[in-house]
Amino acid sequence: MAAMQLGYPKPQLEGALPRLAELPFSSEQKRMTTIHQVGGNCRDLWAEFLGRGDPPPYVLFTKGAFDLLLQACNGVWVNGKIEPLDEWRKGLEQTNGELSQAGLRVLAVAFRFLAALPQEVTEELEKDLVFLGLVGMMDPLRPEAKGAVETCRQAGIDPVMITGDHPLTALAIARKLGLDTGRILTGSQLDGFSPEDLVQIAEEVAVYARVSPSHKLKIVEALQRRGHVVAMTGDGVNDAPALKKADIGVAMGVAGTDVAKEAADMVLLDDNFATIVAPVEEGRVIYDNIQKFLK
Repeated sequence: MAAMQLGYPKPQLEGALPRLAELPFSSEQKRMTTIHQVGGNCRDLWAEFLGRGDPPPYVLFTKGAFDLLLQACNGVWVNGKIEPLDEWRKGLEQTNGELSQAGLRVLAVAFRFLAALPQEVTEELEKDLVFLGLVGMMDPLRPEAKGAVETCRQAGIDPVMITGDHPLTALAIARKLGLDTGRILTGSQLDGFSPEDLVQIAEEVAVYARVSPSHKLKIVEALQRRGHVVAMTGDGVNDAPALKKADIGVAMGVAGTDVAKEAADMVLLDDNFATIVAPVEEGRVIYDNIQKFLK
């Protein structure tokens, strides 16, 4: 969408830069890489950015989380030339913070030229990158989400948000939802806690940011050890252990993988948090009616 708004429709780009290989998204590295051949019809497009020489035969593009991608870069693309990263680092970090605080999901993009096509596409290619820019995307809350969270609270259910987003983005969204933002934990902080430490603080945390699917399992186990009945949502293959471990595993029916759906106890057909709340309300009414009947 961003490219199209700038006058570069996807079919044009796919013709100019056909994809030859890719390194799939990794929840650990939080990025994805693709390798493209620079086609002959790409010369005009290339000249617009470079303004000199012939384009290289291949180009590698990487997109992902800003903080991790920046670590793999040593330069910044500015007006058709590569400038040292250190001169731009502070400004880039400030811009990333501003976009994240606005509640946007921020995607960083970088690239490097390749003289030859690699025999094997590995993470070793994701180094010495040139930083291209940031894309801020709005992933708006559903209108009913805030009301569903409040309904949970009134029903004695404590909603907890677990996201791979930047902590500032998570904080902005949590405030819109009315969640307790007194304490936020990140994935790197979770890695520093022992299981016993996490058990002690699990009840105090309502927002987890920059986490990987493996952290979900730790959170489920910590809450269960505190005596809670835990429902966990997920959609990816790596979410399966947490969905299986939770008292009630809830998979996404639209975005969810088959592995997640099979590991879950319940599948949402509309991937909507409010859909979880509605059957809880119905179920409690049925349970109350059964109790009254038996008495």
